[in-house]
Amino acid sequence: MEGEAGPGGARRALGRLVEAVLANRGKANSVFDILAVLQSEDQEEVHEAVRACSRLFGALWPAESCLVGLGPVWRVRVRASVWADRPAPPAGSRGATRKYKVWMRHRYHSCCNRLGELLARSSFPIKELALSTLMKFVQLEGEHPLEKPKWEGNYLFPYQLFKSVVGGLLSSRRGPLPAALSVPGEYLEHDDIRYHTMQAAADAVARARSAAVPLAFWNNAFTLLSSVSLPRQESVPSNFYVKHAELSDKWKVVHLRVRPGRAATRPDLLPFRQLPLRVCKKVLVIMHDSILPHLAQPSLMIDFLARACDVGEAGSTSLALNGLFILIHKHNLEYPDFYRKLYGLLDPSVFHVKYGLASSTWPTLFLSSSHLPAYLVAAFTKRLALLTVLPFICNLLRRHPACRVLVHRPRAPGDWTPTPMTPREEDPARSRALESSLWELQALSSITTPSVSKAASGHNQALSEAEVSIAPLLELTAFPVFEQDLQKKGPEPVPLEFSPAPGLLGRRGRSLGTSSLCLARPY
Repeated sequence: MEGEAGPGGARRALGRLVEAVLANRGKANSVFDILAVLQSEDQEEVHEAVRACSRLFGALWPAESCLVGLGPVWRVRVRASVWADRPAPPAGSRGATRKYKVWMRHRYHSCCNRLGELLARSSFPIKELALSTLMKFVQLEGEHPLEKPKWEGNYLFPYQLFKSVVGGLLSSRRGPLPAALSVPGEYLEHDDIRYHTMQAAADAVARARSAAVPLAFWNNAFTLLSSVSLPRQESVPSNFYVKHAELSDKWKVVHLRVRPGRAATRPDLLPFRQLPLRVCKKVLVIMHDSILPHLAQPSLMIDFLARACDVGEAGSTSLALNGLFILIHKHNLEYPDFYRKLYGLLDPSVFHVKYGLASSTWPTLFLSSSHLPAYLVAAFTKRLALLTVLPFICNLLRRHPACRVLVHRPRAPGDWTPTPMTPREEDPARSRALESSLWELQALSSITTPSVSKAASGHNQALSEAEVSIAPLLELTAFPVFEQDLQKKGPEPVPLEFSPAPGLLGRRGRSLGTSSLCLARPY
């Protein structure tokens, strides 16, 4: 503000304006000066103006209830054959008081609109202050509603104001969401806030389907929705952010376990074709644990997961198969291409993706049934042999004795005739793997790495009944392998047979090709 200098000038000037408005209704026009500072380019002035608005409207609410009620209305003609409801003309001093309340109500809406803009475009400190101010208004507006309840016992929540708050958070393009929404103890632990957050986010995502949406919107939507921790069990809501004198059984904020999750994760509210791949992966990571258990009809997600499988990227396909397996196993859904998609994932590149074979336990889970057909298990066994997942191959042979014919069908030494199996076949049912043999085990038993050759030579021995856990094998990376080899203590110095070289390039006058350097292999 130009009238005050120094860092505290704006605070003192705005404080005087707030005191003048609260002390005398004749100074109500000073509200325009306060709201004008919200449009300032100076971050410090905007910060103080937000504080002043919080103090002003926070004091006007309980003191005078200046925003309650619209009074009687008249049916008036706007134009030909068009009628509308208009406030009835007031009379006397009572009418002047009502005019003041209606006027202040419009200034309040202007303040909320500007705070919503700051929530979407400002820096993080102002964004956090605007959020706390708007949430304060939500609480005050719930305790002192803008309109009277239509029937007794009706639970009033300022949904339109809260919807603008959620919309401002989702539209934010400058930095992440305020940390207050990431802390469950701040706002999202309350039943009413949790419920209406899911409803408002669902409405915002539904509107975003018809337009080009920036990446920041989807990131903010995922951050907000994933911060909502839904209760695991049905319970009567009792922890409300908007306080009331007494709780009523007629209030409509119920079923907080089912409806929010259903509204926020229906396929028509999560348009997969519009979701960026990064955001889609984030959704798939929490799908089996944080989304599917809270849905009234989890089967609605099968289209979303099926489309995720069709992307072709190994990480998202493996995550989508995890969700599809839950729908198949627990909800009796059918997905005929499940094992064909899983078979296509068994490629050397699956070890290098973030959510691939090396970071999950889905192979043991998906192939754990002993009722799988032998041709299917044989196809997966051959693919796993190419990936050198030897303990898992032994586990499959333990569960399915019909596939042990792959081991007991040896090939003669030097027999390099091609096997009947088609290695590039995408459908395991057509691969003819059961007619082939596990010649890969014989080849792996001859390599120089002791741990691999020892594991590969185990097929010549009788398999034990107890299965071997492959979790340590999947978690193993190249770094610990190299570290383990470097820490090994070798034997005593190995004797070498050599002729000492007289110089770096041999004797003087002789070329490198005639040097007498000759190192032999260790004994």
